Amino acid sequence: MPRVTVITPFLDARDFLADAVESLRGQTFRDWELLLVDDGSTDGSSDIARGYAERYPRQIRCLEHAGRRNLGKSTSRNLGISEARGEFVVFLDADDVLLPHKLEHQVGVMASHPHAAMVYGTTEYWQSWNGSPRRRDRVAKLGVAPDRLYSPPMLVAAWLRNPGTVPCLCAALARTEAVRGVAGFDESIQDLYEDQIFLVRMAMAAGVYVESDCGERYRQHPASTSARAIAAGAYHPLRPNPARLAFLQWLQAHLDSLGALNGEAARALHAALRPYRHPGLYRVLYPFVKLAARFK
Repeated sequence: MPRVTVITPFLDARDFLADAVESLRGQTFRDWELLLVDDGSTDGSSDIARGYAERYPRQIRCLEHAGRRNLGKSTSRNLGISEARGEFVVFLDADDVLLPHKLEHQVGVMASHPHAAMVYGTTEYWQSWNGSPRRRDRVAKLGVAPDRLYSPPMLVAAWLRNPGTVPCLCAALARTEAVRGVAGFDESIQDLYEDQIFLVRMAMAAGVYVESDCGERYRQHPASTSARAIAAGAYHPLRPNPARLAFLQWLQAHLDSLGALNGEAARALHAALRPYRHPGLYRVLYPFVKLAARFK
C-alpha cells in the first residue's frame, strides 16, 4: 500500500497536466500513488491521463464519474478520497506542480507530530511559468508563526482576520483518516472557496501543524478558475464579492453547528461579515448577490 495518495482532478487540462504528473514522478519520496480524476474532459487531457496510467500502472490510476459527467472539483476530489489507499493524502490541481522535496519533507513532519491531522507550509505563486520577464514569482506569507501546532479555532480566526494568508490547497498534506472523518469536500459548493471550506473543516476538527517550507508552485494563468471568476465579476481577492459572501454564510452555519461561535473565532467572523452588512456597500453588491447562489 502506498504511503501517500495524490489526488489530481482535471477538466480540459491538456496544456498543464503532464507538468503536474512529472513533478510527482520527480519526488525524492517514491512511496506514492496518483489518482487522476477526469471531470468530463473533452480536450484530449483524458488521453494524457490514460497514457500515464498505462505506462505506470503500479502508481497511477485514472478515475471518472459515471457517464463521464462533469460534476465539479469537490465531487471529483471526494471520488479520489474514496479510492485513496495511502496513509496521507495530497491534493494537486492539474495546473500546479510539486517541488521535488515536498512529499519527503511533509511526511517527515507528520511523523514527528503524530497529533497533527494536517500540515501545510507556504507556496510560490508561479508567475514566470511562461517565460514572461514582466511578472515575478513570489512566496506567499503564512500569516501565523511557523513550526508549531495550532488547535481549533486558532487558524480559522487567523484566516478570517487576513484572508490572504489562507494556504493553497496543494500546500497541505493530511492524514487520510482525518480527511474522511470530516467527510472530505462539501459538494454543495464546487467552485471558488471549496478548498477553503475543506481547510476550515480540517482546522476545526483537529490540530494542524504549520511549517515554514515551500513545497509547491501555484501557477497563475488567465484560464484558471479564479481568473475567470474575477473577469466575470463573481470574485475578487481583495474586495467584498458574492463568492466570499457565500463562503462566510457557509462558515457561520458550520461554526454554529459545532457550537464554536464564540471568542476569537466569533469576533473574527463578525469582522469579516461587517462589510456585507453595511447598507450602502450592500446596495452596490446587490446586483451580484444572486450569483452567490451558484456557489451554495
